[in-house]
Order: sequence, then structure tokens, then C-alpha cells
Amino acid sequence: MENFDEWFHDILENANITDSRYPIKGMAIWMPYGFQIRKHTMNIIKNLLDKDHEEVLFPMLIPEAELAKEGIHVKGFEEEVYWVTKGGQTELNEQLALRPTSETAMYPMYALWIRSHIDLPIKYYQIVNTFRYETKHTRPLIRVREITTFKEAHTAHATKEESDEQIQDFIEIYKTFFDDLGLPYLISKRPEWDKFPGADYTMAFDIIMPNGKTLQIGTIHNLGQTFAKTFDITFEDKDGEHKYVYQTCAGVSDRVIASVIGVHGEEKGLRLPPKVSPNQVTIIPIIFKKGKEEVLGKCMEVKELLESKGLRVNMDDRDIRPGKKFFDWELKGTPVKLEIGPRDLENNITVAMRRDEEEKIELPLDDSLADAVMDLIEKTQENLSKSAWEFQKEHVKFTEDLEEIPQLVEAGNVVKFRWCGDEEIGKQIEEKTGYDILGIQEEISEGKCIASDNDAKYMTLIAKTY
Repeated sequence: MENFDEWFHDILENANITDSRYPIKGMAIWMPYGFQIRKHTMNIIKNLLDKDHEEVLFPMLIPEAELAKEGIHVKGFEEEVYWVTKGGQTELNEQLALRPTSETAMYPMYALWIRSHIDLPIKYYQIVNTFRYETKHTRPLIRVREITTFKEAHTAHATKEESDEQIQDFIEIYKTFFDDLGLPYLISKRPEWDKFPGADYTMAFDIIMPNGKTLQIGTIHNLGQTFAKTFDITFEDKDGEHKYVYQTCAGVSDRVIASVIGVHGEEKGLRLPPKVSPNQVTIIPIIFKKGKEEVLGKCMEVKELLESKGLRVNMDDRDIRPGKKFFDWELKGTPVKLEIGPRDLENNITVAMRRDEEEKIELPLDDSLADAVMDLIEKTQENLSKSAWEFQKEHVKFTEDLEEIPQLVEAGNVVKFRWCGDEEIGKQIEEKTGYDILGIQEEISEGKCIASDNDAKYMTLIAKTY
């Protein structure tokens, strides 16, 4: 896509996804069509988490004293916090933070709730709005001041082993989630200087957008006992000994929806994965004065048939030209479109078209129709995913030459290289190339570091990031 940023901005407005004209920078309105995409996306992650997590809802305001308790954590967010200083006209005794994230809101309560080993593990999650005073250039869904779709899970465990296992569980949950959205991903361990404030280590999922920039779409943090010690979250084990819990947290945000839009879209508009598309099938009646009632009757019959199979179906019976309807649903990315007109009724067929391939197929209007449509939807899902993974594969390049990194990155790639793991050398690599190290993809035991004479320990990723 030639000018992705411009396309992305336009599609959000034209497809009725968000409206950024709200009079506060970095805060947008979810419009009806976008809200439906958001709802179906969040339902997938909720269903995955609901298997062994419980959903909760914490207040938005955090007392300054609680936020300030964890020094490393608050330092990571101090430039981004919004503060409430008044209640009406009364100055508050203590200013309150609009949550940038919820560790310091939730963990004082964990200290009250957890008493014994039988209370563990705790696995809670919530989907909430979070606020960060983003000082960089804001972009709808990508870099915002109000994150309206922030899924955060927070767990507490008796042992380090259990918390490490939870990290792996989160990785598998996120893989399934992104696979359902047809999104490819790069998984890496963030470098020490870029991990979540207060975490022992951070695992992250990144995606390559059509302009070559990477977007962080999911993070998983092993918090160790950092917050447990700060908020005195202890439990009595089987032997009667008091110990600190081990904790993890994991988050995804509006960026997931930005990825679905950006990665699958093309010049003409959206191409939505069926699992999150507001309408999985759109039926377009081709109406003339003669035979109008018969056509509308058949369209309604087909709609009810497909809905009985669990599909989300809409019938566009607006009194406008069919060409405008085709354009609208192409723009909005409905996975499968069915046309039915008088001639089709005579031939007992409907003309189907998959949004990802745009090839017309004639389907019989008989008992086989529902299965045929389901097949088209499955193929759309598979094809969008396959195309996206192929794009990622083509845009990850390996180099042994530090000087080559800028050239490869500017050509729209994520670059793999060998690194010794030394923090000073890592920061030198970022400084010399002008790009951020995303993280460590895997441990290796051969070759030399790209920027020193040291033996390499890690295969590492570097990219232009949002």
C-alpha cells in the first residue's frame, strides 16, 4: 500500500469505525460499525480467558500514595499520568490518578484478599479505559491518550515456577487470539531497558504493518515479587510460613483492532476476518419494478437460513443503486456478498463473491447453499491469514552487517541479527542504526555479535516502531 498512514486515517472515517473530531487530542469516538468489530474482537479474548480467569472491574481512580509506592513503576509512567485535583470546587486532600494501568489499583486489594495458599492462584482480568498523556504524535487506535479497549489480566501465584508457567499460558492464549484474527506476529523478550516498569522480564507480540513499522499488539510481564514486596502481598504456605506471592500481568489494547484493519486492508477498503466482521454475509437484492416482492422475499428467506446456522447476516434493501451498495460493502470489508435479482431467481442461483478474492461464483439456491456459504467464509479466513503470514515472512531479513540495518529497515523490514546480550552494546546498536531493538527472539550458541567481538547469545530483532 503506497501511503498507508493516509489510507488508515481515511478508512477509519469512511468505514464508520471511529471519529477523531472529539475536542480532546488523542481521544476518539467508536462509531457503530467500529464498535461491532471491537465487540467481536473482545469476545474472542474474553472466551479464551474465561476458561481459567475471572472477570472483574476496578475503579478508574488511583490514590497518589498507592501509585507512588512502587518507585520503578511510577517512574515509568510519571510523564504520562493524568491527575484529578478537585472534587467540584473543593481541592482534594490527595490527588487521584486516572489509571495508566492497574497494578497499583489492584494489588493493595490482593494484599487484603490473599491470606493462605488455598487462596492461590488468583487469576483476574478486566477490560477498561486507561489514560496516558501521550506526548508523541497521536494516531487513532495506535497512539492515543485514552485507550478504550485495554484488556489487562493480573495473576498471583505461590511459586516462581507457577508464574513462569502462567507466562507460557498467556503466550498460548495470545497465539490463539491472534490466529483467530488472521494476524501474524513476532514474539520476543524485550531488552532490559525496555521492559515493563517493575517487571522481571517482558514478552511481547509485534506485528509488521504495511508501511514496514512494527506495532506492539500484546505484552506479557513476569512481575516476580516486586509488587508483592511493595504492597505486602503474602500468604501462609502449608507449613505455616509466610511468603510473598509471585505475580504476572498481560495486556492487549485498541492496537489489535488497528492491526486487523491495517494488515488485512487494501486500497479499496477493509477486508475483515469473518470472526470479527459485523456482517459475515451481506445480501444485496437487485430490484426492478417487476418481481420486486419475489426478490425481497427470497433474500429474506436466505437471510433467515444463514442466520439459523449462526452467521451474522444483513440485507441491504436501501433504495439506492446496486453499484453504490457494492462499493459500500467493499469499503466495509464484508467477507461474503450475495446478489439476488429476478434473473437469478429464474435460474435458481445467487451470485456470491468473497471480499478477499473478488471472483464471482454462482451458488444454487437450494439445500446446499448454507454449507457453500460457510465454505466461502472458512476459505476467506484461511486466505487472509495465509497472505498476512506470507507478508511477514517476506519482511523479516537477516544480516551480519551493522551498516546494512538502516537500509533494510527503511525498505520496510524487521531485521534479525546476532547479539551478545550486553546492554551497553545493545544501546550502541540502537544509537548507530537509529532504530529500536524489539527484543530477543531466541537463544543461540554460534556466531559472533554483530557489533562486538563477543560470542553471540541471542537472535535479536530491530525495527522502526510506532
